[in-house]
Amino acid sequence: MTTSSSPSSATSAQAVKDPLRLIDVDYVRFYVGNAKQAAYFYAQAFGFEIEQISDLTTGQREAATYLLTQGNIRFLLTTGLDKNHEAQKEVALYGDGIKDIAFTVDDSVAAYEQAIRNGAESAYEPKEVTDERGTVLSSGVKSFGRVVHSFVSRSGEYSLEKVKQRGIPFLPTFELTPDLAINEYNRQNPTGLFYVDHCVGNVEMGKMDTWVKWYEDVLGFKLFKHFDDKDISTEYSALMSKVMDSGRELIKIPINEPAEGKRKSQIEEYLDWHNNTPGIQHLALLTKDELNTVGQLRRRGVDFLEIPESYYDIVWDRVGEIKENVDKVKDLRVLVDRDDKGYLLQIFTKPLQDRPTLFFEIICRRGSESFGKGNFKALFESLELEQDRRGNL
Repeated sequence: MTTSSSPSSATSAQAVKDPLRLIDVDYVRFYVGNAKQAAYFYAQAFGFEIEQISDLTTGQREAATYLLTQGNIRFLLTTGLDKNHEAQKEVALYGDGIKDIAFTVDDSVAAYEQAIRNGAESAYEPKEVTDERGTVLSSGVKSFGRVVHSFVSRSGEYSLEKVKQRGIPFLPTFELTPDLAINEYNRQNPTGLFYVDHCVGNVEMGKMDTWVKWYEDVLGFKLFKHFDDKDISTEYSALMSKVMDSGRELIKIPINEPAEGKRKSQIEEYLDWHNNTPGIQHLALLTKDELNTVGQLRRRGVDFLEIPESYYDIVWDRVGEIKENVDKVKDLRVLVDRDDKGYLLQIFTKPLQDRPTLFFEIICRRGSESFGKGNFKALFESLELEQDRRGNL
């Protein structure tokens, strides 16, 4: 295996009509304090397979990384093995959290160069990792706060199509895990998560439009939805949100900023506990069967926000008929909403670590392309109850 920071790759010379054509979400990288323990948490709680490892045993001296997979979801959990490693520095500042939403592209060098021309700031220059199986090229640009978007192009056996088939190393530095009891259990008891639907970024007050323009100018995203403080508010707090869309049936990126309110919004709480630095607040993971998935996750011990009984006294008048059993929806405390294209079901976990800076949404779409606007008030009142319990409201 060889590694180069300045590749003379043939792919960079190839003509690509749209260098920033995003093919897929290559991976979501978390920086964590202990990748081994975090891997077992996500495997046990959410049903991920601990598929591959890159660590001291595979010749990596700087960091340990675990690849977790489920459906088309790929998580990389990275821990620095030295106090000066970037992951260790960031964990000290922010706690465990998401660092990188990486996109598969045709040509990493061409995508990076186009993004820089469009006004992006470099996170890291193109680097190449290659061995007898093939080559992976990566580069990255800085987005809001601590967040990076990597551009990843793959060739040979490292093509994304082959990686998706499993049994192929994700990168030349990775090795497949031995048989693990947790992996066999999860194969026998699947939770049904299969896609990253969207990721929500929190930014400072007054900065939402700045980053909306960044996604438009740099990556070519378009504004998909806009919610103001009249849409997302309670008695105590409010926020505004704009949803950015790549237009390529990929992950959508809502960007939130706080609005004036009587007390702290969830965005302000996030920033307080995230070293006053913007970042990703939550990932929405897609399932085709909300009730089965949520039932499985509850049995595994996942904690979800508490939804009051009164919500279910009025929701059906607003939403109308759905195919799911409404009694089970209520028992599992799942939220339901409808737009002009269909309906959706959604539920939100409590924070996944001690700092209230990261949680998951479990979402099932029955035609709806929205984000549960009709649930905002109930959801945010539930979030405020948790904030109050933490002394942060």
